[in-house]
Parts: sequence; C-alpha cells; structure tokens
Amino acid sequence: MNPPPDGQFDPVFNDVEAETALPVGDGEFMRVGPLSEQGTTAPAGGEAYSSGGVLRQMGRVFAENKLAVVSLGVIVFFLLFCFVGPHVYPTNQTNSQMVLQESTQNAPPGNGNPLGTDESGFNILGRLMYGGQISLIVGLLSALVATVFGTLWGAVSGFFGGWVDSVLMRIVDMLLSIPVLFLLIALVTIYRSSEWLLVLVIAFVSWLVPARLIRGETLSLRSREFVQAVRVMGGSNNRIINRHIIPNAVGTIVVFATFQVADSILLLAALGYLGFGVPAPQTDWGTMLSNGVNAAGNGYWWQIYPVGLCIVLVVIAFNYVGDALRDSLEVRLQQR
Repeated sequence: MNPPPDGQFDPVFNDVEAETALPVGDGEFMRVGPLSEQGTTAPAGGEAYSSGGVLRQMGRVFAENKLAVVSLGVIVFFLLFCFVGPHVYPTNQTNSQMVLQESTQNAPPGNGNPLGTDESGFNILGRLMYGGQISLIVGLLSALVATVFGTLWGAVSGFFGGWVDSVLMRIVDMLLSIPVLFLLIALVTIYRSSEWLLVLVIAFVSWLVPARLIRGETLSLRSREFVQAVRVMGGSNNRIINRHIIPNAVGTIVVFATFQVADSILLLAALGYLGFGVPAPQTDWGTMLSNGVNAAGNGYWWQIYPVGLCIVLVVIAFNYVGDALRDSLEVRLQQR
C-alpha cells in the first residue's frame, strides 16, 4: 500500500525539505518531522562540553593550579623589577668612590633609601635590581645551554645504542661522580670569573641530568611504529632524531628546563656566597647574601632579609611553574 501523498517533494532525491512517511503497519503510516516540531528533547546525559584544542586544554590544566598562576605572576614581577625597575628607580651601582661621597655606609631604611645601604654605600633596593639581572640572566642562559646540549647528547646516545651509548653514558657517569660544588669552584678558580664563564660552568655541571632523562625517553621512542615507518621510508638518522624523537620528548625537556632555572640560580647564589661570584663592582644575589651575612652580626638586617627573600621567592616560583607544566603536558601526552 502506497503512503498517502504529502504534497512535497522527496527530501532525498529532490533536495527539498519534507516530512517523510514511514510504514508502521497495514495501512498505517507515521510521519517523521524535525525534532523541534515533535516536542522531542535531547536525551539526558549531562551538559555538552567542548574540550577545544590541546593548547587550550594545557592552559586550562595550568590555570587550575592556583599556586602555579601566582608563581608565574611572581616570575613576571621579578623580570620587570630587575630589568625595568632600574629605569624607573635609577641608582649608581658601578662607581663605589662616587657612592661613598654621596651616601652613608650601612644606613638603615629611610632618608631616600627605602631598603637602606650596604657597607660600600650602595642603595640596597637598586642593588637588588642590579644583582637580580645577573642572577636571572645566568640562571636562564645556563638552563638553556644545559637543556639543549643534554637533550642532544641523550638523544644520540639512546637512539644509536650499542658502543655509542656505552661510551657516552660512561662519560656522564664519570662527571656525575664528581661533587658539583667542588667542580664549580675548581673551574671558577682556574679561569677568571665573569658572567659568561658562570653561564658555561653552571651549564657544564647541569647537562648531565637531562642527558640521562632524554636517553631513557629515546630508548622507549625509537621502537615505536612511527619511528620504524620513517626508517622504512628512507628517513635519515638526523631527521628521525630532530623531527620525531626530540619533539616527542618535549614534555620532559620543558619540565627539566623550568626546574633547572631554579637550580642554576641556587648554584650561582652558592658560588656568590662562597666568594666565587661575579667580580666587583658587579654583583649577584649570592654575593649580596654573603656580604649581608657578614653584616648581620652588627644588626644590619636589611642587608640579608630582602635578598634572601628574593632568592626564595624566585626559586619556589620556578618550581611551582615546573610542577604545573608537568601536569599540563600530561594532557598533551594523553591526546596522542
């Protein structure tokens, strides 16, 4: 039995909207129209949610960590404080003779010196900005150099394996067996201390850890199907390492780089505290802390607490940001 005519063209063959008659039983037909016309509601199952892209998900996970968001604000504040602050609050931090003529040694906070002066007459607030520049530059650059070199070393070692892996990892083990602080002091003592030497020296003792981490990641990644497919298609070893191994280990690389900035700042502070920091009249937070400890016995508390607080806040901030990045990158890894 033919369905009753509805006076409209067939919606499939004539591309015109129409109700469709579906057979139900003998001589009976059911008209199917839009859901809105039939009063049908969407099935219950919770609110529809669009997760967005991977970067958006990573940003959402990072934003959920309130301490990491605050820590990121602390890092931005110190970057502005150290690099923009001297232009807003200019002070003399290089000419000690002129400073002694214009200011008082070990002056307490006040009288034009919000945080007082040190034993050389330098303004402590301006000194924090000036020393923070060197501490942050050395920390960031040494972390960058250590991460790049350690990543390449570990990727090559893990990818080729065999005797190449054995030789490269024995070099790493040998250097790891030397106490870091002893090696730093030896290198700084042999060569004349400078800002760039400190970057290279700290990077020299810091690339060993990422080399071992990336080597472990590479040993896992080199047996994956996509690496084997590139090899079958004639891809070179250089292309496999640079385009496939290292990009897939980016989570480990980024997290280590973030933590390494904090470690580099602490290493520089330790060297400065022991008297192996940048030469005068340059300074860093570790050197300021060392000078402040010597003056703390005389009651000059303003020479130790501000710089100590700066070191603690920056190091903790980078550690919290590193933790949040690790959690955020887990979202990216889950999307593979």
